[in-house]
Amino acid sequence: MACRISELVLGCRDPEVLARFWCEVLDFVVLDREDDGSVEIGPREGFGGPQPTIILSRRDEPEKGKSRLHIDVNATDRDQDAELERLLKLGARPADIGQTGEEQWHVLADPEGNEFCLLRPASTHSDAHRSRLDTRDLGSAAKSAVTGVS
Repeated sequence: MACRISELVLGCRDPEVLARFWCEVLDFVVLDREDDGSVEIGPREGFGGPQPTIILSRRDEPEKGKSRLHIDVNATDRDQDAELERLLKLGARPADIGQTGEEQWHVLADPEGNEFCLLRPASTHSDAHRSRLDTRDLGSAAKSAVTGVS
């Protein structure tokens, strides 16, 4: 037997604002609200399905250091350009992590600055994104050795 990811927990200053944003992005609904201000969102079908829920946990101060986890999304009913336009209208904003401009994905930030990537639809994106994930935090010499780009 194996495990599956059932929940992702994201610390944030305003769980309600991020709940509205991510519910719109993912077509999720609010599943639960806790007395501490945390909000759990997830698929309309509720808990226990194939998609994990997201718990937006109130934090007065952001976690120190850069998050080592980010969310990747891809459109299910439109092309990447149309989805980018929709996400920007919802409050996402472009994030610069040192992209070259040649990537096949867009790096964005949610209303609290949490980075996420908009990929091409799953049937069209390649291993290029995976390659970026593997080399993102490497030094320039290591990146060059892995990607062949200096």
